Amino acid sequence: MKKNIPLISGLLMLLSSIGAEAQDIHFSQIFETPILRNPSLAGIFSGDIRIQSVYRTQWNSVTDPYQTTSLSGEVKKSFGYGDDYMTFGGQILYDRAGAAVLTSTHVLPAINFHKSLSDERNTYLSLGFMGGIVQRRIDRSKITTNSQYDGTAYNPGLADGENFSKPSYSFFDGTVGMSFNSQIGENVQNNFFAGVAYHHFNKAKKISFYSANDQSMTPKWVFSGGLRMSMTDKSFFTLQADYSKQGSYQEVVGGALYSWKLDESENPKYILHAGAYIRWKDALIPVAKIECRPIAVSVSYDANISELKSSSNGQGGFEVALTYQCFTKQNSSRDAVRCPKF
Repeated sequence: MKKNIPLISGLLMLLSSIGAEAQDIHFSQIFETPILRNPSLAGIFSGDIRIQSVYRTQWNSVTDPYQTTSLSGEVKKSFGYGDDYMTFGGQILYDRAGAAVLTSTHVLPAINFHKSLSDERNTYLSLGFMGGIVQRRIDRSKITTNSQYDGTAYNPGLADGENFSKPSYSFFDGTVGMSFNSQIGENVQNNFFAGVAYHHFNKAKKISFYSANDQSMTPKWVFSGGLRMSMTDKSFFTLQADYSKQGSYQEVVGGALYSWKLDESENPKYILHAGAYIRWKDALIPVAKIECRPIAVSVSYDANISELKSSSNGQGGFEVALTYQCFTKQNSSRDAVRCPKF
């Protein structure tokens, strides 16, 4: 039977994707997807504008590769007469999964207000919101099931035995988050942040291709933290970690990058970063990043260490990220507001 039905697993992959509502789209390079983690992390960087894109491909050795692309943008503006400011931005996601070509497109505008808590140092409390439309679609022609096996061979003319009629559905999704960040000591280069986000707070219903199904989105909590500390005049390290819980699913990912400034200026143009992250009980993730300001490129690879490593041959996901970050000539936040140096 296996010889006669080359894509029998297509429907199984579809059903597993539909049923896996407890696990959202995620990336290993959490430091390159701040809004996806928590909308209150938008704008916590040195600059006026930041644009980031991340591409991930995974499970190439097990099945048709799962591919995910993220594009986010942030613009900071002073607010009022003090050091308060606002960040306007958004997150776009596109995910393509498995042989059944299950695609998910997210368009999520975001806004974040940063309240200054000190007249002397970088200390802010931030409240952010993100919400928009999510559409999921499937290519029915790619589904192959055992109902199309006529007893001797696979017959594409037979019905696949599934009773869903619509190839796509859409819903509204919303996230709210809060974070606190502050300078450490007298060195403005040393900072930390801590935040919490509540994803899918609206608990969208009928998120299924089956019209009779009343399945709803499971909310998710994400707790995030980060620390940047100078080591020498030319080097520093950065720690970041997330803990996520969605239904019965939990994930812990965190790690560190050590960074070397490749020139002597106060604001160096070239910086080299290297380190590793770990997704607990799942993957070890070496990371390398190079900055040639205002552009930065980072790459990472998930080396699978879970029980799936025998099937995946230790291969997980490859990611590459591109970041553009700068100050503008007019209405710049360089002197109008203070901000952490992440």
